[in-house]
Amino acid sequence: MRLKDALTSAIERLTAAHVGSPRMNAEVLLMFTLGCDRAHLYAYPERQLNDDERARYDEALRQRSLGIPSQYITGHQEFWGMDFIVSPAVLIPRPETEHLIETVVPLARSMGRSKIVDVGTGSGCIAIALAKELPDADIQATEISPAALEVAEANAARLQLDHRIQFHDTDLLRGIETNDFDFIVSNPPYVGESEEDQVQLEVRKFEPRNAVFAGPTGLEVIEKLIPAAHEKLKHGGWLLLEISGTITEGVKKLLEHWSEVTIKNDLQGIPRVASARRPE
Repeated sequence: MRLKDALTSAIERLTAAHVGSPRMNAEVLLMFTLGCDRAHLYAYPERQLNDDERARYDEALRQRSLGIPSQYITGHQEFWGMDFIVSPAVLIPRPETEHLIETVVPLARSMGRSKIVDVGTGSGCIAIALAKELPDADIQATEISPAALEVAEANAARLQLDHRIQFHDTDLLRGIETNDFDFIVSNPPYVGESEEDQVQLEVRKFEPRNAVFAGPTGLEVIEKLIPAAHEKLKHGGWLLLEISGTITEGVKKLLEHWSEVTIKNDLQGIPRVASARRPE
């Protein structure tokens, strides 16, 4: 089968399976199968796929048709211009989370050498992006899931930043000895179980539930994190959280005794980053 015919057939198959963005998914999975880039797909449309390539592409398409995210099939996702390993043990890094990095970096650069902890690091994408951008920062990261922590440590190693980050297998900030952090950063679970029907099926079905859902209201993890952060931040230190519009007012209420509380919207105008300073 010619490459262009395989791609056309794949698009039709994914469309019939109601997979969103079928062309993009078909191309991503074909690039993964062939170990090539998108330019190769269009430069060599007459290339013949051998039996092994056809079988592997068919298996990738079968999995995607079942709703398995393409990132779990390929084992990779880009974040902050870097290639991250992902597995079903971790939440897939999303572009919206880059707003956290964009908020932290200028604040940290204005301070010089800073102490930062990423709470619930998952794939490690936040801690690693901060390590890349802030070469003088002292960075730690926590994760309650041993399987997720293994992925984070692997990402730090392959991106040659493992010497910059101290990882901890713990819940939130439990057992962390440092009590003068300049920044505590987190993309915690913040979806309420009452919103479950509004969450994409493939997220509900395949991504780690405890990384998505916090409890009935979506505030349960943040309710525990905020007082823990208050204990571990130095006076004037920053807490920065990824949030959603649904919990914005609840987060503001939880931060009512903090200073400089700010909500930053993402590119779609949805509240995405809550930031606040521990009072002096």
